[in-house]
Amino acid sequence: MLGFCRAIPTEMDYKGQKLAEQIFQGIILVSAVIGFIYGFITEQFGWTVYIFMAGVALSCLLTLPPWPMYRRNPLKWLPVQESGTDDKKPADRKPKRR
Repeated sequence: MLGFCRAIPTEMDYKGQKLAEQIFQGIILVSAVIGFIYGFITEQFGWTVYIFMAGVALSCLLTLPPWPMYRRNPLKWLPVQESGTDDKKPADRKPKRR
């Protein structure tokens, strides 16, 4: 069971985060406008809230899980360098100014 949970991808790339944010804001805006108009016509504020809450639930379902469309542009990381600043002697380093 634990191996299955670790196999689920949990990351989004930066472009995927931007896309998720745009989708989230768009669905929230559209559901708020539709809810307001429908609630105004029917004179029932409850319908406005219900439609808005349905939009929030839909946007959470579409944007919170890391769907494959949010992972299309992975970052290219630099390879790990084995030899770092350990090769330099302390005398070779410049002293810090204070």
